[in-house]
Amino acid sequence: MGDRRNYSDGFWWSRDGIRLHYREYAGPADRPPLLCFPGLTRNARDYEGLAERLAAQWRVLCIEFRGRGESGYAKDPMSYVPLTYFQDVEALLEEREIGKFVAIGTSLGGLVTMLLAATERDKLAGVVLNDVGPEINPAGLARIRTYVGKAVWYPTWMHAARGLAEGNADVYPNYEIEDWLRMAKRLYRVNSSGRIVLDYDMKIAEPFRVPGNEAGPDMWPTIDAMQGLPLLIVRGERSDILSEETAAKMIGRVKGAELVTVPQVGHAPTLEEPEAVAGIERLLARVASAQ
Repeated sequence: MGDRRNYSDGFWWSRDGIRLHYREYAGPADRPPLLCFPGLTRNARDYEGLAERLAAQWRVLCIEFRGRGESGYAKDPMSYVPLTYFQDVEALLEEREIGKFVAIGTSLGGLVTMLLAATERDKLAGVVLNDVGPEINPAGLARIRTYVGKAVWYPTWMHAARGLAEGNADVYPNYEIEDWLRMAKRLYRVNSSGRIVLDYDMKIAEPFRVPGNEAGPDMWPTIDAMQGLPLLIVRGERSDILSEETAAKMIGRVKGAELVTVPQVGHAPTLEEPEAVAGIERLLARVASAQ
């Protein structure tokens, strides 16, 4: 990883003065770009495989939310919430004059995508929601609380890979050490002391500690707002975040929406699995035919 750089770095400013980062993979200008939004503790590297596969046919922007990767950290940790991330994306759309785009959102990134559907519906050319919906399984939320914001470090990449394997074997039961090593290099970075540490601000966990903060607004109307859009919902078969019942309900509310279940994977699919790849290709074919 990292031997071949086929993207450029882009930056924009949030409305409260934070310099934010995205990776841009060049593609045709006559198609709407793909905007990829990562999960809670993740960054632009999560979308390397997808972006490299699609860049020849589509322009791809892999966003890093505030507090992740090369984006600046927030002074106020209580700004680490979906509404603020959504406002940061709005600032990007305005600054880069992006009029139409395909949104691909994993977990937290999917929540941001849903908020965009509610307010920027006319800018969406298509939507991929990866293992997330308007109702989140409490068991999955409890699991996330056990690890988010807890600083860990490792002396070598192999130690980091083995640490990930120990904590996530139920999520990716078929992973080999090479897969865990690849994931480690997406999740971690080398700090100034030479230690391998998580690549996000530990303070992103603070909003989770506010009692009742998990009870957000009713998000089902955001799904209804996607009516008429090409919509793909990807669900990990072993997911503890997006239940089968919620996924089925989502499909039932949006005519023409497609559900793809990735076997033997929990939360969340990487979107590099064959089932997810095929589903995204079908969705993008629909987007292209509508242009």
